[in-house]
Amino acid sequence: VQLQASGGGLVQAGDSLRLSCTASVYSSNSDVMAWFRQTPGKEYEFVAATRRSGGGPSYSDSVKGRFTIIKDNAKNMVLLQMNTLRPEDTAVYYCAVGRRLILSSWASPDKYQYWGRGTLVTVSS
Repeated sequence: VQLQASGGGLVQAGDSLRLSCTASVYSSNSDVMAWFRQTPGKEYEFVAATRRSGGGPSYSDSVKGRFTIIKDNAKNMVLLQMNTLRPEDTAVYYCAVGRRLILSSWASPDKYQYWGRGTLVTVSS
């Protein structure tokens, strides 16, 4: 599975942005599609995840109520709608796909087998 993320950019605090991630091949309905983010010198931070069929979504507390993960199974795509962006949301955002993950492991980046190249989101104050 190859993943391609896009949609990052420079926005101001309070603005919205939508990221998209497309998988190159068909994914199993049990696959978990997730977004993580990373800032320099820090570990991957879980943002949101959903299962293609029958589970989710799950959000980190830092984005809950502001971000929405949207799946489009027909297009093998997952979107991240980000509203009310804050400067602390600045990061490189990555999409990932994990197979046969249980809910309790969705936030663990080491459980995901496939990763896309990141897309940079910069939120100015």
